[in-house]
Amino acid sequence: MLICVPDVLSKETVAQFRSVMDAAEWEDGASTAGAQPPSVKSNEQLPPNGELSRRLGERLLQAIVSHPGFVAAAIPLRIYPPMFNRYRVGHRFGVHVDNAVRGDPLTGLRIRADLAVTVFLSEPEEYDGGELVVDDAYDSHQVKLPAGALAVYPASDLHMVAPVTRGARVASFFWAQSMIRQESVRDVIYDLDTAIQQLAPRLGGDDEDVMKLGGVYHNLIRHWSEV
Repeated sequence: MLICVPDVLSKETVAQFRSVMDAAEWEDGASTAGAQPPSVKSNEQLPPNGELSRRLGERLLQAIVSHPGFVAAAIPLRIYPPMFNRYRVGHRFGVHVDNAVRGDPLTGLRIRADLAVTVFLSEPEEYDGGELVVDDAYDSHQVKLPAGALAVYPASDLHMVAPVTRGARVASFFWAQSMIRQESVRDVIYDLDTAIQQLAPRLGGDDEDVMKLGGVYHNLIRHWSEV
């Protein structure tokens, strides 16, 4: 299931990120194409192991892991250090499936890449093309979100970034290993979590039925988690 989460980063934070990113030196993104042929991927990236990328990644994770929308969607156990890319005119990333396992050479972290995450750092009007296209069992979804929003989707789904025809698409991307390995179970728990989040402000967090639903949520996590 593709899930879009708005306002994970404030506009002020996005502006701060872009200020230092736009002044940075970028490199060819083909080095992180994984098992994909280099011809499939055409973009630029901040050096993944560089000081700037790591510093921005840590700040990004601080905001994301405390955001209830992301936690509900991913139920994260481990998160790969965020990376940053830029697609300018003519850049694209063809149809592909992400590697099943990702390893970080600096920390030795290895994760099973259950979910892929894109955090948009350009406003939609800054560029033409550049849509994230995710194909699932039911449909093909085109995603182009406001700066500061993110998209979470199964890393096993076929996906691509459409060619950019004007401007520049700037984003962060990373992978997460979920506590819940089975996608169908994760989807059910997500629906329950979002329903609780919507009911609690209306009924009150101490409402008996809201508390019961919270218990069901935690018992499902307890039953299905691989922690």
